[in-house]
Amino acid sequence: MAQIEQGDGFETLAIHAGQEPDPVTGAVVPPIYQVSTYKQDGVGGLRGGTLSGISSGPGRWVEGYDYSRTANPTRGALEECLAALEGSARALAFASGMAAEDCLVRTVCRPGDQVLIPHDAYGGTYRLFDKVLAEWGVTYHPVPVSDAEAVRAAAATYAPRLIWVETPTNPLLSIADIGALAQVARGAGALLAVDNTFASPYLQQPLALGADIVVHSTTKYLGGHSDVIGGALVTGDPDLAARLAFAQNAVGSAGGPFDAWLTLRGIRTLGVRMDRHCANAAQVAAMLANHRAVARVYYPGLPDHPGHDVAAKQMRGFGGMVSFSHAGGEDAAVAMCGRTRLFTLGESLGGVESLIEHPARMTHASVAGSPLEVPPDLVRLSVGIENADDLIEDLRTALG
Repeated sequence: MAQIEQGDGFETLAIHAGQEPDPVTGAVVPPIYQVSTYKQDGVGGLRGGTLSGISSGPGRWVEGYDYSRTANPTRGALEECLAALEGSARALAFASGMAAEDCLVRTVCRPGDQVLIPHDAYGGTYRLFDKVLAEWGVTYHPVPVSDAEAVRAAAATYAPRLIWVETPTNPLLSIADIGALAQVARGAGALLAVDNTFASPYLQQPLALGADIVVHSTTKYLGGHSDVIGGALVTGDPDLAARLAFAQNAVGSAGGPFDAWLTLRGIRTLGVRMDRHCANAAQVAAMLANHRAVARVYYPGLPDHPGHDVAAKQMRGFGGMVSFSHAGGEDAAVAMCGRTRLFTLGESLGGVESLIEHPARMTHASVAGSPLEVPPDLVRLSVGIENADDLIEDLRTALG
């Protein structure tokens, strides 16, 4: 393995963890092992070594390769890197963020269990709980995760098996105090899962703050180039990791080697990209906060954001996502989304290019009519790494 030492910085880990030069050719980038099966060293004998292999039952890690649904060297390299970035021992890479979410809930929960979710959760997460997991027998309860006492009260009422947190949330950018919620979860006998997609491990490391599991849509900032779909689960609990890996293998939700390779390529520049995302977003938010066509800005980097102090405490920076309410209402918000030149109208986020969307009609259409319904005048920005002055001028022009 790569010569990673205790105390190596984040940027060093992003480039070297799990990514040692190829021992055969000396290639400095891990190869894509586009392979389905492997020659074995005898009947029942595996070949090579990996951290990802699971064989006949949950809770048993097996070293070696036999079939790429179970373990693949390229995916293993990504998993080793993700674990290092989150300060953990185990990570699992999935075909999508939603596949990771589904695997987690079905592994730790059983029919009849209760789960607390953010009252402003991502629309896809809500759809999973409301339309899929509810039919399996898992009941969810929306709570304001930015209010630790409200979560504590809900936990006392519902005795949840899992507390699901996004911080910052999507799309209202609420901030949850991970350390405080970890104490709530422990007191309730629940597991705390933190969706770290918006922050990325560069800005925030939930396991170090007390979370049990970290969830990522690696499609977003980790991949960073809008050219790959993927997800990940990271945990420091080896038993839980083994159970998750068994479920991943049994269901077949693992990501492919080329997707893993693309994600690794993106991770190598994560630190420098996130610095630019944060810097640009801060300038965009400041402009919007003083624009007459904007009623409210949602950005944790602004001093008047309700979660600003908590974000400053647990995050390295405030992220590249900015949402705002258009003073002209829903129609004006929709029209404005179609007038930008550099901000591309599209779903997703976290790429080097800037994106704009209307959550109520796009990413969060699934929560319409539910307690999680988002404001109709809301616009969400994924601020890219283009020239900040150009982005600001584009938004000023579109706002009119």
